[in-house]
This record gives sequence, structure tokens and C-alpha cells, in this order.
Amino acid sequence: MKIKTWLNSQYQKYKRVWRLLRKPTMKEMKMVSKVTALGIAAIGALGFIISIAIKLLVPDLFK
Repeated sequence: MKIKTWLNSQYQKYKRVWRLLRKPTMKEMKMVSKVTALGIAAIGALGFIISIAIKLLVPDLFK
């Protein structure tokens, strides 16, 4: 019986969130795209810098 009660409460929570959803505006989509692109670029640049640093500090590792 506990599982049924828990499932019902979860369903009610999800239903409440679903009612609040709306389609994002073009301005919001552009902003999300820009932030995502910047994040991906930053993570890629960080990885590149770390790989260069490792190659310079431990040159025998990659022979």
C-alpha cells in the first residue's frame, strides 16, 4: 500500500510540473544555445590546456 501512495504522490508532482511547462521563446532558445556553446568551448579549452601541460611536464609518457 505504501508503494501505491508513493506512486500517487509522485504522479501528482509530475502533473503539477507538466501544467507549468511552456514553449520557450526564440530569445530564450538563443540564450540557452549561447551558454551551452560557451560551456562546451570552455571545457574543450581546459582539456586542451591540461593535455599540453601534461605533454610538456612528462614528455616520456607519450613516446
